[in-house]
Amino acid sequence: MRITRVCRVIPAWLIALLLIGLALPTARAQQGTTDPAASVPQTWQMLDYLAADYAGAVRNGEVVSASEYAEMREFARHARERVLALPPSPATPALHEQADQLVALIDAKAPEADVSRQAHALTDTLLQAYPIPTAPGRTPDLARGASIYQAQCAACHGATGHGDGPAGLPLSPRPIDFTNTTRADQRSALSLYEVITQGVTGTPMASYAQTLSADDRWSLAYYVGTLAYPTPGSQGEQAWRDDPRARGAIASPNELARARVAGLADTLGDTQARLIIGYLRGHPEAIHEALTGLSLARVRLADSLEAHRHGKSEEARQLALSAYLDGVEPVEAQLDARNASLRASIETAMGAYRTTLTRSPDDDAATRQAHEVDSLLGRAQTLLSGTSASPMTTFVGALTILVREGLEALLVVVALLAFLRKADRHDATRYVHAGWALALLAGAVTWAAASYAISISGASRELTEGLSSLFAAAVLLGVGLWMHQKSIGGRWQSYLKAKMATALNRRSAWFVFGLTFISVYREVFETILFYTALWNEGQGLWLFAGLAAGAVILGVIAWVLLRTSQRLPLGLFFSVSSLVIAVLAIVLTGKGVAALQEAGWAAVTVAPAPSIDLLGIYPTWQSLLAQLAVALMLATGFAVNRWRARTA
Repeated sequence: MRITRVCRVIPAWLIALLLIGLALPTARAQQGTTDPAASVPQTWQMLDYLAADYAGAVRNGEVVSASEYAEMREFARHARERVLALPPSPATPALHEQADQLVALIDAKAPEADVSRQAHALTDTLLQAYPIPTAPGRTPDLARGASIYQAQCAACHGATGHGDGPAGLPLSPRPIDFTNTTRADQRSALSLYEVITQGVTGTPMASYAQTLSADDRWSLAYYVGTLAYPTPGSQGEQAWRDDPRARGAIASPNELARARVAGLADTLGDTQARLIIGYLRGHPEAIHEALTGLSLARVRLADSLEAHRHGKSEEARQLALSAYLDGVEPVEAQLDARNASLRASIETAMGAYRTTLTRSPDDDAATRQAHEVDSLLGRAQTLLSGTSASPMTTFVGALTILVREGLEALLVVVALLAFLRKADRHDATRYVHAGWALALLAGAVTWAAASYAISISGASRELTEGLSSLFAAAVLLGVGLWMHQKSIGGRWQSYLKAKMATALNRRSAWFVFGLTFISVYREVFETILFYTALWNEGQGLWLFAGLAAGAVILGVIAWVLLRTSQRLPLGLFFSVSSLVIAVLAIVLTGKGVAALQEAGWAAVTVAPAPSIDLLGIYPTWQSLLAQLAVALMLATGFAVNRWRARTA
């Protein structure tokens, strides 16, 4: 078997003519006539081949092989013509520019490192603009790959891959030596797979697409990719497990399939990169074993898209949901502390992708959205894998989370306490205090259960937040309308006189307790899970400092609100309280719908709106329309209250 040219039976100029004859008509006038599914893999293979073989044509700015150099120039131009013929996409200008730069570098006899870098940059942009499957559907079987190699390839390439097989000895030049590390450093498992699948035009290397299954071709590619790196597995395994930079760079089967030693050498060094690439190609299952967090999310996302392409709609949707709940949700706190806008973008994009899977059979739309999500996840992965959180980041994150999550519950508690004091019902305030105290206790129990006894899934968390938010919003909607009614026409005076004359009945007491408990526990539940995630960052002292500072801030806010409410005239107090509670009802409605979307209980349709977590505003039509409905109900209720007051 041959992975690149094995002989020069056909002259280089004739190979070039054959390639031109197979190419689509050139010029931008023909752009948009090529099927990316057929053209992109071939173009990618051509560019990858060029990146690996250019060093045999030019060295130190001098042509060392005229025929090789002519072929490299023709390959670059042919690749550019294929790029120009692809359908338009947002990346089209960048693709054209990169293709032109590659041609210019080769014409100028640029250093091999520059040409290789430019060719690989063009392949990366090509795959981003026109995504195609770039990873095996199942974990490659290296034993199966070795067996196929001996049966199909050893005759030319030799039993050990040195290019010394008996059938290859008469060939000139000799078959490729797979143990040559300099050349192997430039090849990925994907490039080997594409050569096995497509063959190499003008050489005895034929396509094996019809004789070997896709799984067998991937197994063979991974096996061939190990021959240049015979390092013992234990040494490679230790290098992989001990180097977080490597786990950040190769976090999914897609990234492993496209990984090259030359691409990792700048970050890891040649020796470390060869150890890790050699180990992972020989043990591709190690990627799956190490999958957690965003790495898991990216793999589940890829699996979801693959299931969608095979018509397995429900499986695709469940995998997409798992990508968020099992992959993103556990690291949401760390990501939120470092880049809250990126976290919000990921949530919205993943929700929109799930909705597309449910509503649209269009593979192209699903592929585009999956690529967008994967790009966002890649940015987040880079952000989180770079360094652990700094002390100040942990402090600010802990403080912000407590103030942000606690403020909503605090407003409800303060409003209830202020109202009861205004009504001179100090005996009833114990129900409010009992509600928030038991909510804190329940939160502590939740933390203990989550840490030591059970695992709270992402779905359970989102459902708890969503349903409790909507319940609290419904109650606050009624309370806001009621308080507004009492604030006009002097009705608050007769109401307070009636309430001061009677004891608080059991139903009212439980209502006050229940509203307080639900409002506080919802925030405590979410806050504790955020802190549990932040605790794993290893900055416990700074986390407690942020928590204490946040508690002080909330205490000051509560004191100011209670003092201010005592000085307000009763009528104004009812008016202000009704508006505050109405706003809280709208905020909690948005948060409740967003949580149900994240749990997969509600669809997601992206809307042109900002994401403002503090106000419960998210860029989806479902959450915005739900908030609009509550706002209309409040506006209608307030208008009816005023109309009744005037008619009375």
